[in-house]
Amino acid sequence: MNRKLYLYTFVAALGGLLFGFDTAVINGAMPFFTQYFDLTGAMQGWAVSSALVGCIVGAIAIGRPGDVFGRRLMLKLMALFFLISAIGTGLSIDLTMFVIFRFIGGLAIGGASVLSPAYISEISPPAYRGRLTLTFQLAIVIGILVAFFSDYLLLNTGENNWRWMFLSECIPAVTYFSMLFLVGKSPRWLVKNGELEAAREVIREVNPDADIDKLLEEIKLSLEQEVTAKKVGIIQKKYMPLVLIALAIGFFNQFTGINVIMYYATDIFRSAGFSTDSAIGQTVIIGLTNLVFTLIAMQVIDRLGRKFMLLVGSLGMTVFLGLFSWAYISGGVQNYIMLISLIGFIAFFASSQGAVIWVLLAEMFPNKVRARGTAIGSFSHWFFNGVTSFLFPVVVAWFSSGNGIGYIFGFYALVTFLSFFYFKKFLFETKGKSLEELEKMVIK
Repeated sequence: MNRKLYLYTFVAALGGLLFGFDTAVINGAMPFFTQYFDLTGAMQGWAVSSALVGCIVGAIAIGRPGDVFGRRLMLKLMALFFLISAIGTGLSIDLTMFVIFRFIGGLAIGGASVLSPAYISEISPPAYRGRLTLTFQLAIVIGILVAFFSDYLLLNTGENNWRWMFLSECIPAVTYFSMLFLVGKSPRWLVKNGELEAAREVIREVNPDADIDKLLEEIKLSLEQEVTAKKVGIIQKKYMPLVLIALAIGFFNQFTGINVIMYYATDIFRSAGFSTDSAIGQTVIIGLTNLVFTLIAMQVIDRLGRKFMLLVGSLGMTVFLGLFSWAYISGGVQNYIMLISLIGFIAFFASSQGAVIWVLLAEMFPNKVRARGTAIGSFSHWFFNGVTSFLFPVVVAWFSSGNGIGYIFGFYALVTFLSFFYFKKFLFETKGKSLEELEKMVIK
């Protein structure tokens, strides 16, 4: 791989870093802006989930503009949205203003979650496409860690510390916007718009050893197939088992409680008896665990298989979620037991569902309906993300005993345990099979 390809991939993956940063930065700021705005449980849930509403809208709406105006131009717009969101949330004077700018940030996350991987896959040589596209997922995990760490560093900056936490996102947003001027347009978009010579030049930059004429013909054929595919509906009897699996993947992924931890970990640790400083420090450990085990998963996914990793992960997550629930409800248990429980959960999540679900969604649908099938899985993911994020503080407030968090994590343990049986019965292994072989397997 040459330096141009590395540069283009790195810049596009920065969209993933901002994705992770924007979703996680609210964690450390939560106790402080909750107090500043005097939020109830429902209001706190809305402050968090408003960004996820933006994610859903952004992911659904970005496809057409991305096709018309190009991936690169729309990624520049998403970078500006990230910047506007960071400034707006950091300077908010009331909850309405805060929610509006969080929604704008959500639009950027949703748009980047579609366009960044698409751009990377379209500029990557076939031999490197898989590992380069996975850099987007790695960038998300790094962004989460950077957000947790920046929250920790800004903790003692005074009563406006939460504002600086949100404003800190301006640095990666401006960097991302600036660096997008260093990369070329997607060759696939250039071919679609009749700019063959420009497409030829981009391919020559990122893949100088390629047979450029052959690649251009393949792109043209792919575009023709895409036009035909748009006439094929996914709501057909033969596709329904796959649609149900895609919906179930999003449901089970979110009802592990993963994003509740990413958004509310500081509050969870504080309610368990940790000081605010210590609670935010624990999130850095969680972020590091997430990164390490994501890297491990990337190395073994093609050897162990997707289904095997999901099954092992489901059992491991169930054990640690159950342990956390027991420790929290019991009371009097050493705080480090709860920290170890969440670290163990994150390790199993990152090495199973965190790494597998997006790969699985991209592989299991036939070519003709792959885009729409993946979109259904993505919608399920964001929808249930919003549901769990909104309901968490509301349900916690229902329990006058103060053990609401423990009971919620007990529920997550039960759902995650049930996911083991669902995956075992209905999921099929995609490891080592071409997309054409998989299509013959699943569509009789």
